This record gives sequence, C-alpha cells and structure tokens, in this order.
Amino acid sequence: MAEDKIIVSYNGKSSECPVIIGTENEPGMDISNLRDDTGLVTLDFGYKNTGATKSAITFLDGEEGILRYRGYDIAELAEQSKFTEVAYLLLYGELPTKAQLEDFNDKLKAHSDVPAEVSAILKAMPKGTHPMAQLAAVTVALSGVYAKDAAKASEETIINILAKFPVLTAMVMRNTQGLDFIPNDKSLDYVSNFLHMAFGKTASTAVVDAMDKLLILHADHEQNCSTSAVRLVGSSNANIYASVTGGISALWGPLHGGANQAVLEQLEAIEKDGGDTSKFVAMAKDKASGFRLMGFGHRVYKNFDPRAKILKKSCDDVLADLGLTDKKLTIAMELEKAALHDDYFVSRKLYPNVDFYSGIIYNAIGFPTEMFTPLFALGRLPGWVAQWKEMKENKEPIGRPRQIYTGATLRPYSAIENR
Repeated sequence: MAEDKIIVSYNGKSSECPVIIGTENEPGMDISNLRDDTGLVTLDFGYKNTGATKSAITFLDGEEGILRYRGYDIAELAEQSKFTEVAYLLLYGELPTKAQLEDFNDKLKAHSDVPAEVSAILKAMPKGTHPMAQLAAVTVALSGVYAKDAAKASEETIINILAKFPVLTAMVMRNTQGLDFIPNDKSLDYVSNFLHMAFGKTASTAVVDAMDKLLILHADHEQNCSTSAVRLVGSSNANIYASVTGGISALWGPLHGGANQAVLEQLEAIEKDGGDTSKFVAMAKDKASGFRLMGFGHRVYKNFDPRAKILKKSCDDVLADLGLTDKKLTIAMELEKAALHDDYFVSRKLYPNVDFYSGIIYNAIGFPTEMFTPLFALGRLPGWVAQWKEMKENKEPIGRPRQIYTGATLRPYSAIENR
C-alpha cells in the first residue's frame, strides 16, 4: 500500500484506488474505477462503510461524540443562535450578518402563505391518514403550483419550501385533530408562528426556546437515511419538492424519524403496566427477554449523543415552565437515572439519546405522539435542502448502486402445460 493509494488486485488485474483525506483527517478509499479495472464491485449492506459523496456541510464523529455544522460546534449553535440563522448557515456556508439574517427572515415571511388548492388537499384526505402521509402529499403538491425552475437550486425555490414547510406542518397537525386552520401570522418569527398556528395560542418564551433548540439539533446529521434519499431522488434531476418528499417518506420509518414516537409509546406502555421502571430496566439487561429500552444508545454515536446533553437542560426548563407532573415524565426521569448510573448501561455507552429527550419535550408542549415525526421533518428540512443544493452545485451524477446477483442462472422457458 502506497501512502496515497491502495492497490486492489484480482484475477490478474489491478486497480489503483486513491486515498482521499477529509478536512478532519478522515481517510477514504476512492473505488470509482474499481469495476472498470478489475470487474469487482463492493458489497456493503446498508451502506455502513460507503461514502457516496463529498460534503462540506456536516461533520460527525460518533466515537468522540462530535457534531458540527459548517465547522461550528452544535452546542454553541444551539445555545447562541436561532433556527433560521442555522438554516442560513447550512444553506450558504457562513453565519449571516444581522442584515443578511433580517433579509432572510423577511423573505421567509413573504413566501409563507400556502395556496388554497394545496391546503384543500389536506381536507380531502381520508380520516385517520398518518400526518407524515399528509405532509408528503402537500409537499409534493407544491410542485404543481411552483413547477417553474423547481429542479434548479435557485434562491426562490429554496426560500419557498423553507417558508411554507412550518405552515404546512402546523396545518397537518390541525387537520389530524379535526380542527380549523389557524391563519398565518407574519408578525411572528419562524418558530413562534409555527407554534401559534399549531396550538392557536401564544407560546411561552421557554417553549419557543426549546422548540428552537429541537429544530437546530435536528437540522442536519450527515448522510443518514432520509438525507441520502433526498440526494438520491434529486440526482435524477427531480425537483426540490419531490426530493424532499422522498426524505419525508424515508424519515417516516420507526428506525429513523419515528424513534422519538417509539420512546413515548414505550413510556405509555410502562405506565399502563404499573410504572415499575426497575422491572423494565431488569428486562433490558436480560438478553433472553427480547426487550429493548427505546431512546438509549445510537447507531452512530459510541459516546454520549452531544445533542442529548443540550436537550436534557431544555427538557428540565420546559417541564419547570409548564409545571407538569405527568406519570410518563416521572418514568422517563427514572429510566434516565438508571441509564446514567447503572454500570450495565454506562459500560455499554447506552446513554439517553436525542430521541429520548425530544419525545418528552414534544409531549410536554402538547404535541400528539403521531406529530413527532413531522416535527423531526420540520427540523431536518434545512439540511435536506442544503444537501440537495450542494449535490446540484457539484453536478453529481445520478445515483445508481450496484448489486451482487444471487438469483437463478439462465434456464429455458417451459410452456404452461408442461409445468
């Protein structure tokens, strides 16, 4: 192995695979010419060890518990900035000046009204339709109204979807509950207006601050399932609305965006069982039980999820502000204590993750459980759009993974009367 390349040899043929080093010293092996040179393709179920792109947006180090947007530590952004400021950073690569942020916020407000024909789609959907299906439907419907240049990474297209998404999300929640829509209030900021449209009342400062942090912490997370879906759909030159709809659909699954919903549902199940957390902690420690505590550990983070540390404080602040005494919240705090102090969890680094705290906060604010995943989508939107924009600007080719075929080899057709 040379210092700057890896030689792969197979069946008398070889390929020189350059070693690519990222700005955070992450080494990668470029196998772009491997199949042409040797006939080999790689097999990587779940793409767990495959880099499909180069990106300058988000850096994640799961072993060290590091998450940065455009080089800025997630903790600093969550504590000192607002969601639209972080959205600007993700999209354009730099933090905005005061004038730039004011202009950005003004544009978001100016483009936030949702066309009547799009909102009518919500009213026409079958009763009981999951909020994520509703959100996907109205998002892709925007492409029918704003078809012009929707496949281009123009500022108008980017602003349009960012501006309308919180309004659509609030409308989806109201529609799910059988309630009338609340008018869009352009005198309010991005997050405050969303909360007002969702609940029909002014949110407290503590609630707005917690919501802002939740959205910031979910804004991007490197090449996860839904982000990869957005890039893959967009690589076909599909428009921004179709691409984001692909992300919404990918996020819907309980192994991805539905995880915080699973946390609350488990808390409800423990409460229904009598609320004995020690029983469920013991079950989680017993492999034979088949029971798994939701909201603990993370596929990427092998340390404490940096986002969870931030949300723990927000969780405490919101509960204090709202003065809530809910049995589910008591159960959650008991589980948290066990995970942070029990050697079984600590030694395995099964710390509470962002899904654990976000589910508790959403529940405390008053969001119905089925809305947790749409709220995740609302936070993740700037990341999806930034990743889509980057892919377009880099002129990346259409995504087309390979496979290892394991089916039948060539066989003759047999007439139906002979079968």
